[in-house]
Amino acid sequence: MMKKLMKSIREFKIPSMKAPIYVSLEVVMEVILPLLMAELIDNGISQGNMPYIMKIGLVLLLAAGMSLIFGALAGKYAAVASAGFAKNLRNDMFDQVQKFSFSNIDKFSTGGLVTRLTTDVSNVQNAYQMTVRTAFRSPFMFLFSFLASFSIDRKLTLIFVCVTPILAVGLYLIATKAHPIFERVFRTYDKLNGVVQENLHGIRVVKSFVREEHEEEKFTGISKEIHDDFCKAERILAFNSPLMQLCMYSCMLLLSWFGAKAVIASGGNTALGLSTGELTSLFTYAMQMLSSLMMLSMVFVMIIISRASMERITEVLDEQSDIVNPENPVMQVKDGSIAFRGVSFRYNQSSETPVLSHIDLDIPSGQTVGILGSTGSSKSSLVQLIPRLYDVSEGSVEVAGVDVRNYDIETLRNAVAFVLQKNELFSGTIKENLRWGNEQATDAQLEHACVLAQADGFIKAFPDGYDTYIEQGGSNVSGGQKQRLCIARALLKNPQILVLDDSTSAVDTATDALIRQAFTNEIPNTTKIIIAQRVASVMDADQIIVLDNGQIMGSGTHDELLSTNHIYQEVYESQMKGGDEE
Repeated sequence: MMKKLMKSIREFKIPSMKAPIYVSLEVVMEVILPLLMAELIDNGISQGNMPYIMKIGLVLLLAAGMSLIFGALAGKYAAVASAGFAKNLRNDMFDQVQKFSFSNIDKFSTGGLVTRLTTDVSNVQNAYQMTVRTAFRSPFMFLFSFLASFSIDRKLTLIFVCVTPILAVGLYLIATKAHPIFERVFRTYDKLNGVVQENLHGIRVVKSFVREEHEEEKFTGISKEIHDDFCKAERILAFNSPLMQLCMYSCMLLLSWFGAKAVIASGGNTALGLSTGELTSLFTYAMQMLSSLMMLSMVFVMIIISRASMERITEVLDEQSDIVNPENPVMQVKDGSIAFRGVSFRYNQSSETPVLSHIDLDIPSGQTVGILGSTGSSKSSLVQLIPRLYDVSEGSVEVAGVDVRNYDIETLRNAVAFVLQKNELFSGTIKENLRWGNEQATDAQLEHACVLAQADGFIKAFPDGYDTYIEQGGSNVSGGQKQRLCIARALLKNPQILVLDDSTSAVDTATDALIRQAFTNEIPNTTKIIIAQRVASVMDADQIIVLDNGQIMGSGTHDELLSTNHIYQEVYESQMKGGDEE
């Protein structure tokens, strides 16, 4: 896990190394200060030697100043290193998510990925900053202070040796009890993010059904879970401070007792034993050692909290995409012909019942194909296999006579334009959204695509025209406008295969007919697959596929299916009768 995360340090290795170096220099200065203080007391103040006092005083000021400078530099480089590490870690995670297939993304909830990219990375960043600074400072401080105190009085130094194992055992017990709770907390955070996102996306539905109170109860319930778990974990971590204080004050009491006796026995003479200045130094070293252990325990606590975050981040980084390029990929899609050969598909390979089963289908290049079926008949699942958004479980899908698994993924997907059932617009101008289809498209090309998609009229009605700003998710345009913009965006790809997944459901039948007529006239060589609920949207297609429960129940032209297929007959009659009654 650590090896995987450390790869994200990259260009911030030098600041990560500089921080501990400056920390060690800061510690050396701080360890020298008590020795200078002992010299000042024993050989300066005790003997009233002012020149010596001035001399040692200046050295003390110099050492303190250098300690301050080294400490500031250590803090600077620790901050740079941790912030850079977090930046790279977020980028690496985001890049990894972009490589995921749909099946990979299905393993992680949206809320879970958001938590990992935000809260979890922040926890790791804080832990890393404390590690490169405090985690190095504390052991150095403890070691140098111990060696300095050992050089003054070996017997009194044994007090620290006896206390350290007690502290270590206590910290270990605290860690083993708290870590599982923090793991549970971050899983609950995923649920919390999911509830918030669901509520914000569906806020209009919530308000129209007056379900605010229900949503508040749901949010409060999950918030209470986080509160209770955090309280439980913090109660365990709260033992850390009293344990540290118990060890610290025990050391101070024992040092005062035995140290005072040693000073009295020597008469304050360094040559005969322990002097007053040396005892003062021992008190300072005791405080340094114990405070370093306290800081180390704080790092320990932070690492306990961040360990769960590290594991969750590593899960994303370790996840391998189910869909990868072959060794020698085909780099050109010759035409838009499509063939399904004995295709079966499961979203979960352990599932017994396939979503699609025994699909055999041939679509010549340039043909317009309609796919009709009830909700849940796997129409969207079928077309998502064409650009390898998912891979088949059995059989093969061929485009231009080549198995899609043999194509370069980018090449294949550039040849297929999708207008999804739930398509998205992004924050930015209409031009910026349209240029997702073709970054180099001219204004004339943008306008032509919008004319074909019947979007040009309403765009020009906006005060800013094509420079109109689209809010996140396209919230400031209607459903029909959003669909037409998405169709124009797809057309700008100049694809060999165009898939419209129920993408005209929010437009009126007249506009729908104009869009289909424009496709026939303007892009005759592009294979067009139209998934629709309305018979009127597909009845002019060269071939109509009737899907039911993931199986092809019939195929042919409108007239052929109307005379031979009972499912198509039922759908046609129900929709046409409804139209007559109106």
